[in-house]
Amino acid sequence: MTQTPHSETPRTQSLSGGGYSPGHPWYYFLGGKVRGPKSILEDVLASGYQGYRTDIEDACNLVEPKRSEQLRKIKAELLGQYRADLERYREVVWELRKTPTHDRGPDGTVSSAPVHTSAGLKYCHLYNDLAHLIRIHDALSVQGDLFG
Repeated sequence: MTQTPHSETPRTQSLSGGGYSPGHPWYYFLGGKVRGPKSILEDVLASGYQGYRTDIEDACNLVEPKRSEQLRKIKAELLGQYRADLERYREVVWELRKTPTHDRGPDGTVSSAPVHTSAGLKYCHLYNDLAHLIRIHDALSVQGDLFG
């Protein structure tokens, strides 16, 4: 089986990010579609991912009213972080749209620009922020045990 050289890659593969996920710089380098906040939320919901923060689980194990207080405190912190990440993601996407998808360096090699890395990283930040917020929302929608 012969492989198609990168320059002859079908355009449809290029539009989808070449098989890479939106969290990877090459996804953007290969022309993958920028995901909006609603699309990122759909990705999180579809995956079932709940994030990496252990303090959410620790807060869930507290008795009421400490449980709800701690969860609300974490939620407020996460909302601030989400807003900051979303603002930066929008800046990166704006910069990404001004950047050619296939840059060649002075030596002729193909490499992704720092903006591709930034876009992938900010996607991951938003993905985690949303996973944590979903997890907190689910925890706050259930009444904790008042007597531990």
